[in-house]
Amino acid sequence: MNKPLDPALQAGNHKPLAGYQARHFLWEVKDGVGTITLNRPERKNPLTFDSYAELRDLFHNLKWATDVKTVVVTGAGGNFCSGGDVHEIIGPLIDLKAPELLMFTRMTGELVKMMRVCPQPIIAAIDGVCAGAGAIIAMSSDMRLGTARSKTAFLFNRVGLAGCDMGACAMLPRIIGQGRASELLYTGRSLGGEEGERWGFFNRLSEPEALLADAHKLAADLTAGPSFANGITKTMLHQEWAMTIEQAIEAEAQAQAICMLTEDYGRAYHAFVAKQKPVFQGN
Repeated sequence: MNKPLDPALQAGNHKPLAGYQARHFLWEVKDGVGTITLNRPERKNPLTFDSYAELRDLFHNLKWATDVKTVVVTGAGGNFCSGGDVHEIIGPLIDLKAPELLMFTRMTGELVKMMRVCPQPIIAAIDGVCAGAGAIIAMSSDMRLGTARSKTAFLFNRVGLAGCDMGACAMLPRIIGQGRASELLYTGRSLGGEEGERWGFFNRLSEPEALLADAHKLAADLTAGPSFANGITKTMLHQEWAMTIEQAIEAEAQAQAICMLTEDYGRAYHAFVAKQKPVFQGN
């Protein structure tokens, strides 16, 4: 029988997030699935300085949240996210000096970092407009469900900026290939839903009215799986970008050996022997 976790260790490393009250978007946890809803539908859900910072902090805290196994990110009102708010971000940036501009770009990049290092798989449910920073949030998610009417645009060059924003030049080519990523980042054009599915940006398309339910169904399936092992998979998918094949094989050998120590691994074996479906508990 396992000993109970030391209370002091638990206090510093277990931080339930089901009761978290978000200020700049909607946050709900149900059956282990946390849902972030960008909720400014009258403006197609743009981001502000405040929402950037709160999203960054929430994804940072998810690494300690034992009550959240999977995350869904979506937008209200038939659109995902129109990027940085023109009046609350784009305009004010014009008057800032270099140190403050670097503070902003580092903050936005930190959001992507926190999305990639949090152990929970992230599913983006994308309908309608998905532009600028919204496209980056979609890109930074582990999986993307879209609709035929979704329009994804990395439109930074349309506002006089480089396409190398928040990790786009590193991550987007790994998702859709160098040539296709170059086209989107040089032109800023919109990628339609069906084209995005063909290119591999979207894992699959849903009807708009079924999109969120499909995302939650996928999230529920992942949540019912071996969540500790899923976290290891996400970690290795991220870390192996910077490894040689030899380093990756050794890292995966160590990671898999750790997973073989989990009770979920034993549960899967005993369920197989009994010809039953395993009930994973994430430990």
